Amino acid sequence: MKSADVAADTAAPQPGSPLRAIAGSRLAHWLAVALTLLALPHLPGLDGNFGRSLLSQMGIAAVFAVSYSLLLGQTGLLSFGHAVYFGLGAYASIHLMRAIDAGLAIPMPLVPLAGAAAGLFFGMLFGSVTTRRAGVVFALISLGVGELVFAAMRILQGFSGGEEGITANRGIGPHPFGLSFGPQLQVYYVIAFWAMAAALALAAFLRTPVGRMCNAVRDNPERAAFVGYDPVRVRFVAFSVAAAFAGLAGGLHALNYEIVAAEAVGAGRSGTVLLMTYIGGVQHLFGAVLGAIAITWLQVSLSDYTTAWQLYVGLFFIGMVLFAPGGLSGLLLMHRPILATRALGRVLASYVGAAIPALLACCGAIALLEINYRRATQPDAGTRMRLFGISLDTSTPWPWLAALALIAIGAWLARLAAPRVKAAWADAMEEAAARSTPRKGAP
Repeated sequence: MKSADVAADTAAPQPGSPLRAIAGSRLAHWLAVALTLLALPHLPGLDGNFGRSLLSQMGIAAVFAVSYSLLLGQTGLLSFGHAVYFGLGAYASIHLMRAIDAGLAIPMPLVPLAGAAAGLFFGMLFGSVTTRRAGVVFALISLGVGELVFAAMRILQGFSGGEEGITANRGIGPHPFGLSFGPQLQVYYVIAFWAMAAALALAAFLRTPVGRMCNAVRDNPERAAFVGYDPVRVRFVAFSVAAAFAGLAGGLHALNYEIVAAEAVGAGRSGTVLLMTYIGGVQHLFGAVLGAIAITWLQVSLSDYTTAWQLYVGLFFIGMVLFAPGGLSGLLLMHRPILATRALGRVLASYVGAAIPALLACCGAIALLEINYRRATQPDAGTRMRLFGISLDTSTPWPWLAALALIAIGAWLARLAAPRVKAAWADAMEEAAARSTPRKGAP
């Protein structure tokens, strides 16, 4: 194949604008997502302040994770300092909110745009240097930039507020359509609107020539250069766009919490978005959304039940990387060929049969972890504790032996159930292959 043909096949956009292509091919999907976002805060369990606050946090995390997925999954740039653009976008937004509080006539729903603008500006500033290299060198430079900005935020107390942060009031200022942005429901809908807009914009960007070339630069930068595209320029554009959407997420963060502190640009937040993207799946943008939802839920919910919640998040991440490198999205997509087969029911039944003993083993492992963590970190609390609603005396051997027995029995039963899962999968794949193979004589 000639190089010109390769370039045309790789980078040429489809007829019509990117937005028209999205509207023509996936309109039903986007409408379904929009209706879901509208209905979520009114569902039982999510219709209170806690549920709506959780949904708001998930929306912010989803925008942040999708921006990182564009950087890592689509362009192959592993960054350890992506929180820089989230945090600087949050600072730009909180200062705009303070100006609105002082009398500037700008509606509060437009505040996140200041974050996007700040993210784009600093993305272009730092990206002009960092994107000259890829791979490990880029990752190390991004780590250095992250530490540099974090140190600067702690030094520039007048701008960042240091550890205490800077606050603003989203209820002051113009109230379009009578919205005061006091109730969490109103804030949620602002976040949902910008999250939907970000998803549409990113989908449109990936249909542009430079968006299509991101994958080529990730997989084979030499070939991309051979067909006429500068890998450095493509990385720079993708980096700047990702930084802009990270800044948008930071602006939503400022609007939601009404406070921004130096930790917003810290390494901890960069590590969290890395966890979200890998757990959800780096190859798909919707995987980043799944990862953001999962990690946010774990952070908010697990912390109410155990002080060792970060340990569980770390174990979850390790398990996903080792046994499901495609992430949650990869696990879902691997079932797509068997959705229309009768064998799907047998596959799901085999999952249930394997999940019960796996749950037993997990309960035993959790009991061991909680007992050890309690005795190591809270020795003054005594030897008695409650776990799964049961009062345990950890000074006796019985809780330890019961936990070990659950692990052993669960692992043994799960090993017995594994062949059934494999057999059900084999039958389902054979049926899916038979459905996809055209019959002899068929057109």
